[in-house]
Amino acid sequence: MKSKRRKEIEGKLGEILLRRVQKNLLRKSPVDAERVGRRIGRILMRVGKRRRERALANLALAFPEKSDAERADIAERAFEHFGIISADFLQIPRRSIEEFHASTEVVGYENLDKALALNKGVIFITGHFGNWERSSTFISAAGHPLSVVARDTDDAGVNSMVNDLRSFTGTKVISRGAAARPIIEALRRNELVGILPDQNADEIYIPFFGKLAGTVLGPGVIHERTGAPVIPAYCVRVAPGKYRIEVHPALESLPGYETKGEGMMRAIHASLEEIIRKHPEQWLWFHDRWRNARKKGLL
Repeated sequence: MKSKRRKEIEGKLGEILLRRVQKNLLRKSPVDAERVGRRIGRILMRVGKRRRERALANLALAFPEKSDAERADIAERAFEHFGIISADFLQIPRRSIEEFHASTEVVGYENLDKALALNKGVIFITGHFGNWERSSTFISAAGHPLSVVARDTDDAGVNSMVNDLRSFTGTKVISRGAAARPIIEALRRNELVGILPDQNADEIYIPFFGKLAGTVLGPGVIHERTGAPVIPAYCVRVAPGKYRIEVHPALESLPGYETKGEGMMRAIHASLEEIIRKHPEQWLWFHDRWRNARKKGLL
């Protein structure tokens, strides 16, 4: 286990490196920044043996029908994609509202308007898919009050930098550790709350790519408690420097489940799986999504 002092030093070095990378990226065009990001993604794959192996293991779980070569190709493109969207995120301060609109197409906006008309707020669901940070930035820039639930990073400096970028166009950040009350308060004001429920947890185990995965129940429970509609929205990268935000109709909770929130969480994960299958290279495969299920012997 790393000492506290060593973690602090590594965190500070990480912040310094991140700020230097951002300084370089802010001088580049969006397309040139993507090229840098792609190279960074490739480097991360080469030097990150553990994450590379985890990505390949997850892809084997999700796509047993694909060959080793096909899964290796998806993994490589997923690392590249992560580098690209990270570069895009770091470029937020140089981008005007007009540039956001010029580079981002939105389809299904009427689904958001319809949900807000209910005056119960909106639970805005996405995942670590596509360019999830651009989704929140764009929605806030469009004038919709939006809060996003996010886990604090280990280093205070990096955490502050990341949250400042998220807040650049008005997005509020809710710490995941104490999120319930501010989420409900935001929904009562008929605001949007963005949640990414596609990471490893242990509140309930439901199918994801045909394998049981540990997940949270929070979004489903809050939906049942408040009546706030659950709207999936995914920001798909469609070309260099170009994105499409797909706003889906409100999800219906799947019937027949006694555990509070489970029916909605199953609907959410089905929606996530559908979009990931369409663009597998745009999901965060190197996250250990099935870790708790593996530890419990469920795989």
